[in-house]
Amino acid sequence: MSAADLDFVGYLRAPHEAKPTAIGLWTKATDVAGRCLLVPELIAAAIYPGEAAAALVVRHVLMLEESGFLLRYEHEGDELLALLHPLRADKRGAVSDYPPPPPRGVPRNPVAMEGERVSARERAEARVRAEQAEREGEWAAWRERGERSAPPRRPLLLDAPPIGCVDHPNGRRADCGPCGTARRQHDRWVAQQRYTEQLTRWEEESDADDAKPW
Repeated sequence: MSAADLDFVGYLRAPHEAKPTAIGLWTKATDVAGRCLLVPELIAAAIYPGEAAAALVVRHVLMLEESGFLLRYEHEGDELLALLHPLRADKRGAVSDYPPPPPRGVPRNPVAMEGERVSARERAEARVRAEQAEREGEWAAWRERGERSAPPRRPLLLDAPPIGCVDHPNGRRADCGPCGTARRQHDRWVAQQRYTEQLTRWEEESDADDAKPW
């Protein structure tokens, strides 16, 4: 690609947002003659690999046709695309898989062209709405997960044995042998439960570390 290519009037007139697609059509999606099948999914895969960009390609192709960068035409039921200023290349021995567009002196039916534009625009808008609805659903689920707080943990003391004996379940200040025994059992139970929780967290973290790829 040269500076002269970027000075092509069809490229200069194109909306700024469609220019990355124009460059991709020049360099990736069309053959040596600047032609290709007008299949948005295939063009999107060539120019924007890994992205859901078919609707974007449809919108940009319409913009680029209006700016004079490319021409859409049909051949034996297939919709094709031809760049009006293909890049210069060594075409010796190279044959395009697609026929050239009809002569410019034989214009297409303007009513049919306008109908095709409207139909393509409606398809593009429908795809954009569907993709946006899918994204909004993902965002809503993400927000719901973030806003949903974990339930409170039950305090250990609610399940712990009493701190006092049968006669003094809440303990007493005066000396009581059975109360002392109950308090020691209570403290031992609480300590054991806390140790179990700490050991469980450690085991979970160890399992998570082992699951990580090296």
